Amino acid sequence: MVFGCPIFSILAIKYGLKRVLIIGTLGYAPYSASLYVNNRYGVDWFVLFGGVTCGIAASALWASEGAIALGYGSVKDRGKFTGIWLGLRELGQLIGSSIQLAFNVKNGERGKVGYTTYLVLIALQCCGLPLALLVSPPGKVIRPDGMKVQEPPKDEKTRQTLRKLWTLLKSKQFLLLIPMLVGFHWNNTYQGIYLTDYFSVRARTLGALSSALAATVANILWGWVYDLRVCSRPTLAKVTWGFFAVTMLGLFGWQVANEKRYEAAVPKVTLDWTSPEFGRAFAANVLFRFMNESHYMFEYWLIGVFFDDLETLTLAMGLLRSFESAGNAVSYGVGAAKVSPMVNLIVAFAMFGIVVPATSWLVFLVPEHPIDASDASNEIVASAVVAHVANGADSPRM
Repeated sequence: MVFGCPIFSILAIKYGLKRVLIIGTLGYAPYSASLYVNNRYGVDWFVLFGGVTCGIAASALWASEGAIALGYGSVKDRGKFTGIWLGLRELGQLIGSSIQLAFNVKNGERGKVGYTTYLVLIALQCCGLPLALLVSPPGKVIRPDGMKVQEPPKDEKTRQTLRKLWTLLKSKQFLLLIPMLVGFHWNNTYQGIYLTDYFSVRARTLGALSSALAATVANILWGWVYDLRVCSRPTLAKVTWGFFAVTMLGLFGWQVANEKRYEAAVPKVTLDWTSPEFGRAFAANVLFRFMNESHYMFEYWLIGVFFDDLETLTLAMGLLRSFESAGNAVSYGVGAAKVSPMVNLIVAFAMFGIVVPATSWLVFLVPEHPIDASDASNEIVASAVVAHVANGADSPRM
């Protein structure tokens, strides 16, 4: 995905968002099938193959659906559109984890989930292709105010698109966004280790369901907040980030205390929903998921506030997911190393500390209205014409 997301964002501009979206639906089912085969028969190579197909599909899916979610709606509706998009993304986990919990509700011991769970996931993911065929291309979209969505120019040369991608990457707004994209989600890896090490099977399945519910609430809540006009967008960005920073620092402190408590327990704890410690241990995981999803909403909202035209948003989605994937890849590598969960948690805490200064600077650059690439081009042309005339270009040649 580090390489695939930018590539598919370029292909989406050249060949159309809908075509790339369709490609994005094809690789998830093979990955879930590989997990089923591994769970039931212990086959390992298929998981690696499925991971590749999932990575390619995810690259196409994120590059296209992110641009559709942000670009099809007007600026005043982008919070709502982003919330619906990310909320629908959780629908599969809500359904799948509900069925998974039903299968494992009697299993209060440590272990693995039943392989029948993966059959449900495969069935859900196979629905992606026919649904993608129903999505309208940008040229047919009309916003509620009567304005049409400007479709990216398909006749543009790839070299020009690459130049625009490079220009976007070098912009101050995107450079300051990179630390948040790379470092904010490192706690995801730790949370997976935390659930696996200390919770029973049915508690983990309840965690998956609760996490999906928390994420859906975060999407709906922040989608509504971002479209409120009780204050300016620059003020909203500063207040939101201040809330995120303070809350995350508190959560990390709480989780360090939890980890120290359970890591030192003898015998090793297996937390079930009947355990006295369950509420304290479980709540931290749910709150982390709520804040992580809130952060997703925040970063996509920032992109939608900084940029307006569909072409720039498509390229931004590719770059955004590329850096997020790079951070995830390294954090998964640390998670797979032979280090204690506490070390993994401290590394995630340190990465969040690196995120704070750059993001704090970034929120002070948030404009009231986004930059439209076409408007910027018109201003450049106008400035060039004025300079041309001022330099006497219209005077007779010598």
